[in-house]
Amino acid sequence: MEAILEKKLKVEELRKMILAAEGFSIASESDNLIKNIGPMEQAFPTGTFPLGAIHEFISNDVEQAAASTGFISCLIAQLMQQKGPCLWVSIGNRLFPPSLGRFGIAPHRIIFINLKQEKDALWVIEEALKCSSLAAVVGEIRDLDLTASRRLQLAVEQSRVTGFLHRYRPRRAQNLACVSRWQIRPLSSRLDGKLPGIGRPTWLVELQKIRNGKPGTWQIEWVSGRFHYMDKPAPARKEIYTKKAM
Repeated sequence: MEAILEKKLKVEELRKMILAAEGFSIASESDNLIKNIGPMEQAFPTGTFPLGAIHEFISNDVEQAAASTGFISCLIAQLMQQKGPCLWVSIGNRLFPPSLGRFGIAPHRIIFINLKQEKDALWVIEEALKCSSLAAVVGEIRDLDLTASRRLQLAVEQSRVTGFLHRYRPRRAQNLACVSRWQIRPLSSRLDGKLPGIGRPTWLVELQKIRNGKPGTWQIEWVSGRFHYMDKPAPARKEIYTKKAM
């Protein structure tokens, strides 16, 4: 029995080493800062949302971009509760900061940097990811190559800062050195009873790629500061189709 137990311990140690080499770390309960996200956790190789890694989000139109911003905000809100501020780098200044309050984020705790050139934004994102005092870095950038994404991943492996790359209408959807790739689409929201309003944020969350994990799709509502998984499909909102960028 001791030999079997020792063998299991060695296998588990080897698994942790492999995951660490792939950019993952086995988080303890105190280190697991993004909690209570439900069945989605089963997709991740460690059973927890990967921190100290780069996550890529793809949006092909304005509605998807708004949905992705909301979903990302839900995640960084938990990080900011227990760590420092967030740096938000963008090109085009599409974000309306007061809207973040709906997801539990005080806008004054986010440092917003708006730039005109992608190369400048990419430099700022890389330097920010090296700052361990930040809870997270959100970078709204259209395109980057594999080499640039590798530099970002190397930066977070040292600082343990979590990065979110939101690519709006990318020219190319090539493979990057990111731990995951997501696409968030809006769904028709449901009202609480007969109360007027626009309803809760509701999304079709597609995890298209997760290193060493299991991709999946979920229909999720944001209810009282938590993810709520919907049992029945909600109809998708009408897409706004635009001419693809060449």
